Amino acid sequence: MPRAIDTNILVRLIARDDPAQFEKVRRLFESGPVLVLTTVLLETGWVLRSAFGFSPERLAASLEALLSLPNVELEQEDLVIDALALFRAGLDFADAIHLAGARECDEFLSFDAALVKRAQRSAAELPVVPKLL
Repeated sequence: MPRAIDTNILVRLIARDDPAQFEKVRRLFESGPVLVLTTVLLETGWVLRSAFGFSPERLAASLEALLSLPNVELEQEDLVIDALALFRAGLDFADAIHLAGARECDEFLSFDAALVKRAQRSAAELPVVPKLL
């Protein structure tokens, strides 16, 4: 059975900002299955962008590298893969996760006009509608 991890574990793995903690995390990821919750992935994206200054390209590449690790299990693998595609197409990572999670719905409503425009440019399959604007 996998062990679930917190955001700070995932940030140490990707940012490598603390060599001692990175080494512990590396060993953890080599020792057996590790479950990455969708909420942890969402928070990790925010931390890496805001605290570490990761560009969208670097964040996408880092998360894709994470997915390729042999012991990584994702809580919602299909959602994460869809969200990464939307993120690469120009959406904010959090918005991409929201849209991927709502893919069974008819539309996604938002007050965020910028999200509506980015979603239209990204050719997201789910319509993002400013009905409440």
